[in-house]
Amino acid sequence: MMIDYSACSEQINAPLCRKLAEQVMEHITEEGVVSTAIPGLELLRANGATSCTSTVYEPALCVIAQGQKTVQLGDREIIYGPLSYMVSSVHLPVVGQVLQASEDEPYLAVKLTVDPQEVADLILELGDDMPLHEDIACSEVACGLCIAQVDFGILEAMTRMVSLLGSPTDARMLAPLARREIIYRALMGEMGARMRDFAAADSQAHRVSRVIALLKDRFAEPLRIRELADNVNMSESTLFHTFKQVTRMSPLQFQKKLRLHEARRLMLTEGLEAATASYRVGYESPSHFSREYSRMFGAPPRADVIKLRGEPSRAAAPA
Repeated sequence: MMIDYSACSEQINAPLCRKLAEQVMEHITEEGVVSTAIPGLELLRANGATSCTSTVYEPALCVIAQGQKTVQLGDREIIYGPLSYMVSSVHLPVVGQVLQASEDEPYLAVKLTVDPQEVADLILELGDDMPLHEDIACSEVACGLCIAQVDFGILEAMTRMVSLLGSPTDARMLAPLARREIIYRALMGEMGARMRDFAAADSQAHRVSRVIALLKDRFAEPLRIRELADNVNMSESTLFHTFKQVTRMSPLQFQKKLRLHEARRLMLTEGLEAATASYRVGYESPSHFSREYSRMFGAPPRADVIKLRGEPSRAAAPA
């Protein structure tokens, strides 16, 4: 299933999108991902199309200022570019690829991590003033990764936040206000109903987000669906069905992807051998680990890590 949101009709926002691209380029001159002085704000740049790269999205709001990207979550492929934005409501293993970028017009994106509690608090404060929208691009299922057309309010607030990077004092004092405004604009726009569903304590989407948190913390342990279902007061069948709606994969597939990503991190950042890393993340057979690793990342563990260490950080852009 493919959703193409790479071209939006609301061209009135195009000049402001170009302004955001200019702001981003001022603060990221080389390819890669830059963590800024503003907590939770990252800038991303690629000077050319990238290969498919597996990564784990965290709860965040991402805006592409220039270029185009495709993100695959399970059986769902989403293509998006300028004038659209993406919200990840939970941690999700995805495959991403920059499709359009060049030296003259690089891929540029802004990612703002979002604390689910922050969203819940703002929803509580809004109360009945929060509107209902059911017409977002992936409204047919409770998917944890969705996209919508960016409105002027979000684009203007994001541009203002990036511009604050030019003044540390302004950033310290005004960035929290811009951050709150961005989340508010998202809640009041097309994405609001989806974000509210994941924040509502009695919703199935919120219960699945709690299961995802458990799997993220205990991915090395054997998967026990009954225990997970009991923890969130759901039946096993309901949990399995809703989990697949949110993540576009089964709990077992989700756990496997988390294990492989963590093993990759352990080998890359802590220098562990493949056999040691595989054991640490819950695999009993190194050969089984190597086969699944190769299928996911396109190369055996050792070859993949050697390649990653020799390349600039460009493909793992989480936006």
